[in-house]
Amino acid sequence: MTPPPPPAPSLPDEVLEEIFLRLPPDEPACLVCSSLASKLWLGLLSSPAFLGRYREFHGAPPMLGFLHNWLEGCGPVEKYPIPHFTTTTKFAARIPHVDDWVHLNYVAWDCRHGRVLLGDDNPVPMALVVWDPMTGCRREMNLPDVVYNNYGAAVLCAATSCDHRACHAAPFQLVFVGLNLTEEGECVAHAWLSLPETGDWSKPCPGFDQWGESCLGLHLAADAFIEPMPPVLVKEALHFMLQYDDDDSVAILKYDLSSNSLSLIDAPIMGSDVAGATILMAMSDGSLGYALVDGLMLYLWSRQMDSGRVAPWSPCTNINLGKLLPIQNHKKRLRLVGSVEASDIVFVTTDLGIYEINVKSRQWKRLWKNEKFCALIPFMSFYNPHEMVILSQTAHSQGMVK
Repeated sequence: MTPPPPPAPSLPDEVLEEIFLRLPPDEPACLVCSSLASKLWLGLLSSPAFLGRYREFHGAPPMLGFLHNWLEGCGPVEKYPIPHFTTTTKFAARIPHVDDWVHLNYVAWDCRHGRVLLGDDNPVPMALVVWDPMTGCRREMNLPDVVYNNYGAAVLCAATSCDHRACHAAPFQLVFVGLNLTEEGECVAHAWLSLPETGDWSKPCPGFDQWGESCLGLHLAADAFIEPMPPVLVKEALHFMLQYDDDDSVAILKYDLSSNSLSLIDAPIMGSDVAGATILMAMSDGSLGYALVDGLMLYLWSRQMDSGRVAPWSPCTNINLGKLLPIQNHKKRLRLVGSVEASDIVFVTTDLGIYEINVKSRQWKRLWKNEKFCALIPFMSFYNPHEMVILSQTAHSQGMVK
């Protein structure tokens, strides 16, 4: 009987690491299968040193999926308490059991630094939930003890000197901006910041009036409201899109994290019929972007702070989407439904589906089928192989993976 051949010699860890570094970050099956191959490979792939090199090698985290909110009257008839998460890769979000969500009807408000911010889909939300789709961890938080007519919110990593590529274990902060009408019929905006240590809310921040003087809250037109889109983060400031009922025009509400203050920014284009056709962007060059679709044309402006602290809007580019995308019905209105921060990427919905477009390179791909979303919120994160292996083993044990 011929003895079995000796096992093949293992490659040095340094060589294995160089190979693993080149596994594509948007293909989770590669990392998961490699992690399951042996304890040695799992230990190497889940080590902090390798994960740090891997994130540095690939740069910005990939989009593993997206959350979405339906246009009013366009969603499914049934009410689903769990968040609407759609994977664009083979990543499986860790969603707690449905019974854990049953007391609320969640919609996604924001997603940033590996976390999702969910709110109760009621006229007066009773709670916010911060959820990590990678680990399944979630934390329920109360809102400031004030009732507002209209509101927006954001989730942020609160760790200092963080590159925001792996924030899952870091502390987080919430920003809540509420609009309310006074007895005199004026609309006043207030902003609240949560404390990372306790989750308690700070006192409402001051605003600045039209003369630049500090005041309690920011006074807006009586018909102003925050559009149901996530804010964008640009240079330590969150930017919310405001809309006015009377003339369908828009403006931008800015919350500055460094000065803890609210202020108002004019949009680059004034007039009616721009509401619902525009989105804000956090551009890759660090500027604030403003995108508008009109017919088949996509127009883009950017706002970069100059040395004099004055930030005028500058036209960036015009793109004929009719020549760029495979649109069948050119008369059907196009809609902008979201963007990816610091990447020059927007999401456009057409009659043939939802497309991801890089406005700088003009590269595009079909992201999803034609759905009537009011907001598409990308989930950007690197995989944690250790967490993915636990998820895979759990799925096998529960018969979820064939």
